[in-house]
Parts: sequence; C-alpha cells; structure tokens
Amino acid sequence: MEITGLQWGITLALILGLLAYDFFFHVRKPHEPTIKEAAIWSAVYVGIALLFGLVILWMDGPQLTAEYYGGYITEKALSVDNLFVFLIIIASFKVPREDQQKVLLFGIVFALIARTVFIFIGAAAINAFSWVFYLFGLILIYTAGKLIKGEVTDSESESDEADNFVVRLAKKVLPTTDYYDRDKLFTMENGKKVMTPMLLVMVAIGGTDILFALDSIPAIFGLTQEPYIVFTATAFSLMGLRQLYFLIDGLLDRLIYLSWGLSLILLFIGIKLMLHALHENTLPFINNGEPVPVVEVGIGLSLTVIISVLVITVLASLYSPKGRALRIIQKTLDLSEQYLALPKDAPAEERTRISTKIAELTQQFPKISEKHKEELIDSRAKFRNMVDTVHGQQQEFESTGEVKTPSPDLDQDDVDSAAPTATVQPTGKAADERGPEGHSSGGSSSVR
Repeated sequence: MEITGLQWGITLALILGLLAYDFFFHVRKPHEPTIKEAAIWSAVYVGIALLFGLVILWMDGPQLTAEYYGGYITEKALSVDNLFVFLIIIASFKVPREDQQKVLLFGIVFALIARTVFIFIGAAAINAFSWVFYLFGLILIYTAGKLIKGEVTDSESESDEADNFVVRLAKKVLPTTDYYDRDKLFTMENGKKVMTPMLLVMVAIGGTDILFALDSIPAIFGLTQEPYIVFTATAFSLMGLRQLYFLIDGLLDRLIYLSWGLSLILLFIGIKLMLHALHENTLPFINNGEPVPVVEVGIGLSLTVIISVLVITVLASLYSPKGRALRIIQKTLDLSEQYLALPKDAPAEERTRISTKIAELTQQFPKISEKHKEELIDSRAKFRNMVDTVHGQQQEFESTGEVKTPSPDLDQDDVDSAAPTATVQPTGKAADERGPEGHSSGGSSSVR
C-alpha cells in the first residue's frame, strides 16, 4: 500500500510538534528533571509510539504495523545503547546537570536529521540496486562481530569519544573557554566572543550520532523496506530518549549483557538481509545473476526473536550471578555515600536505617564468586575505607550520641574509581562494569 502525501505531512507535523513542545516546555528553562517527571514523560512517549502503531494498523494494514513495531523495538534498543556513549561524553565534558537536557535534545534532533538523510539515501539505493541488501547485511554482521569481540577480549577503548578529531580541530582553530556560561554556546571573554564547552559537547554528540546511523539504519531496513515505516520507527524510538536518560542514569551499567543481546539481534537481522539479497539476487557471479531459492524470514519471526533476545538480555543482566553482584556493590556504594554525606544533626532514625541496610548488603559479599570480584573490582581500598568509616561512625553515634570521626576526603574521581562503571568500546556498544569486592567480618561492616 502506498503512503499518501497527506499521511506523510500529518506525521511530520506530529513529530515536529512533539520536538517543539519538548523544547519550549521542558528544555528551554535549564533544570534537572526529577525521577517522577522523567518516568511520566518516558511513559508518555512510549505510549504515543505504541498508539501510533495502531494508527498504522487502521490506515495501512497489519503487515506494516508488524514492521513498524519490529523496527521501533530494534531502534529503541539501539538508542538505549547510545545512551552509554552520551553518558561518557557528558561526563568527560563535565556538563552541569541542569544543562544536560539541552545537550540531549540537540543530540536527538541531530540524530533524527542524520538518520533521515541515511533513510532516503538507503531507500533510493535499494530501489536502484538490489545488491545493496548484501552491503547492509555485511555491515550488520561486521558490527555484531565487533560487539562480540569487544565482550570476549574485554578490550579497552582506543580513543576518547569526547575528544574526537572534530573537537580537537575546533579547539585549535576557535578560541574556547574552560568554563560554562549557563547553557550558552558562545560567551564574551576579554571583550571577544568565544566558544564555550557547551558547543564542543554538541559537536562530539553530533559526530557520534552519524556513526550510530551507520548501523541503525541498515538494521531497520532489514525489517522493512518502506521508507515511511523506517522513518517513523526511527523517529519515535528517539522521542523520549532525553527523559529516559534521566530515568535510568545510574542503572545503565547494570545492563551488563546488553552488548551481547544487541550483537545477536544485529547478527540475526544481518543474516536475514543476506537471505533476502540472495532471494532478490542480480549479481552475475552469484547463481549466474538469477535469484537463489532460499528461505526468507518473515516479520512475525523477526519480531519474536528481537523481543525474546531483549527480554533474556535484561533478565540475565539483572538476575545472573554477575548482575546480582553488581547490584550489591552499587547499592552498598550509594548508601555509603548517602551516610557519609549526612549532616551532624541528622536524625538517629536516618543513620540507623542506612547503616542497617549497608550491614545487610555487606553480609552478602561472601556469596560473590572470586571471578566476579576480580571482574568488578577497581579500588578496594577506597571502597573499604568508605564502608568501614560508615560502620565506625555509626558505632560512635550509638555510643556517644554524636559523630566526631570525619568522613573520608573523597573527591569525585575517588568516588568514580570506587564505583562500578560502564566502559564503552570504540563503537560505543559494549560496557564493562567494574567495582570492588568485600565481605562481612564478625559483627562489623568490613569490606576486603
């Protein structure tokens, strides 16, 4: 069924309207969204995307509806993975928390523009050259291989995502400040107009958006060749990504097997594209230029495989021994930071509540295998110091009614080195969580 110009026009107006609303009512005034705000708007955007699928069902039939939902789920998973790299870039540029929304919205808009260009280039290439399916399939299989290699070899990133060639060039050619002036891209310094780091971080995110489009667009073309479905599934997968960032910030590193799941999905779609390319074959050196009679994978099976892999990936990340170990370590670290940040006149109930939870968590440390302790450890000394100080301060408070022992003088780098973190591979597709190990000793909250 051919998509009418009216349907295209209404869809574009809806998407532009959502972006405008997001900017004028959420991003224009710098602030840090609350968890409640992020959760509500994440749900709203997901709901809009799902309802839009019903509109496609009404206007275009069940086939395109299934292709839309398959494409949306795949692109949403890839978009969540992109947040790993956004986290690295934003953290390395030390963007103020209240200004991060503007950076993220720019990244979403730029990603939408870049992917739209790739969509129409890809659609035109497919219409003109059927062998492009071979190319798309090879791109996805290669990307899947890189993800698997990154997980197996545990290789470190060879380059800083936030210090790419464009950023380095911009710093050399254009004068740039070392500080932010709220959310301004330019500011005045010594009577001259200069760039702020805000512009550089947007350049860095824009550059990574182009790289992400190189594998996300072939992935969705593996599920549908209808440009309208490709565009809408991609657009709605990007909508709400800003809110999702603030909702799951700090939880992304718990999806420890996300790269494995995405690699399997990309590998599956890559093979599906190769089979379709053989079915439509026109290359003279393959079967004398005639189509090859192969089994093609339908959209129903594709949707089932994609959803199944994602569900298994999330469950394995959260409930596997390594996932449980990471949760225990991360929760212990978070609660220790909370306790050490308490003012001297903090209520006794609050101190007791936090210290009790920490004691319960540290009692679970002996259950963590040595293998996972080695994988998740980064700085045992700093982590042990934090937990032991909490225990010592609590004992002191229970004995004297006040806390005199000072908290460790940890700066943000110290806290980061003690915490499990996500290390993104050069493609931004793999994360390696690292943290400390420990166990309870007698009646104390000792971590070793």
